[in-house]
Amino acid sequence: MPRPRTPIGTFGEIHLETLPDGRGCASTRFRDYDGQLRRVQATAGSSRAAERKLKEMLAERAAQALGQGDLNPSSTFRHLVDVWLADLDLEGGLAPSTRDLYERNMVQLVLPAFENYALREISVRKVDQFIKTLAKTKSYSMAKQARTVLSLAFGLAVRYDAMRQNPVRDIARLRKPTTQVMSLDNAQIERIRRSARTWRRGPGVVGPPPDGQLEDVIEVMLGTSGRIGEVLAVRRCDINVTTTPATVRICGTIVSPRGKPTHRQPFPKTSKSTRTVSVPSFTAAALRRRLSKIESDDPEHLIFVSRNGTPLTTNNIRRRLRAVLDGAGISGVTPHSFRRTVATVIDRAGGADLAAEMLGHTSSEITKKHYIEPDEAVNPVTAEILESLAPRENGGDLG
Repeated sequence: MPRPRTPIGTFGEIHLETLPDGRGCASTRFRDYDGQLRRVQATAGSSRAAERKLKEMLAERAAQALGQGDLNPSSTFRHLVDVWLADLDLEGGLAPSTRDLYERNMVQLVLPAFENYALREISVRKVDQFIKTLAKTKSYSMAKQARTVLSLAFGLAVRYDAMRQNPVRDIARLRKPTTQVMSLDNAQIERIRRSARTWRRGPGVVGPPPDGQLEDVIEVMLGTSGRIGEVLAVRRCDINVTTTPATVRICGTIVSPRGKPTHRQPFPKTSKSTRTVSVPSFTAAALRRRLSKIESDDPEHLIFVSRNGTPLTTNNIRRRLRAVLDGAGISGVTPHSFRRTVATVIDRAGGADLAAEMLGHTSSEITKKHYIEPDEAVNPVTAEILESLAPRENGGDLG
């Protein structure tokens, strides 16, 4: 069998000798980045000094051999981040919102902890302790997001031969805290509707009154299960109110890339999220109200727009909704709570598969785990079954 070749960046036995002028010389054969073995030597005042100098030269040369190009083991983590972000842009496979999210998570959550380390100094233990601390002091969600961007960046370093392995792969598993999905009940929904109708209306309110869009956004979220960005991206051409029931096509979302104007992205979160849903009568009524206020015949015209005719931002609606919820005395509710409400109601009547289809999920497991509120009520047929255990008349036959 052929003898395995020594790895790139390794060297053989070091030979020491004394030169005629009395200086020391240390030499060895080094396997370079191109796989070729080359003789490397160093001289100094003594043989031992020459050996130390040679080892320093070899360490530097190994770092260069293992990381040809933009990265090597001596590169700082900050430099890795710059190369990684440039690589993301070169690939161009991410939605702009996802690309911005990755950068934000890296800069805000991860970079402060690792920016001054060289890549060769980052161990599994360092990464493991960082992720555990983040989960404990901040949140599971932040730790999970940090782990994602770390793994992606270190994966690039491995591909560039700047790291031998991805340290994220060997850290302890993140344990998600137990949470229970909560949906809105009918009473809460009515309180939210009343609060939305009265928000910033009445005597003493400074500025123009609300234009009614928030109330209609709520009804469309409840009737379509759409994410807030998907609802704000609905156009005239996506609505059909001439059928019974009316339908809405969910096929885009509103994004606000950093440094760029808010605009409609022509696809939603995932390919499965593109769907046409039949909506209840209260949602159809809200859609008709929006259509009646649009003067343009342009089929691409958004049904929810600012006073200047520009797309509404998701942050704008979230801010208004928080004010409405405060007025209703309801806390802990986000636009996602409406999706959970839709999922729970449909699950109770038609099952988790139908709920997943409505929400645009690829699997009902996702819907059951994150969106459907657990039903604590056991099927009442159990009472009828257990009647067989009822006491018999006169105490029964004990013999």
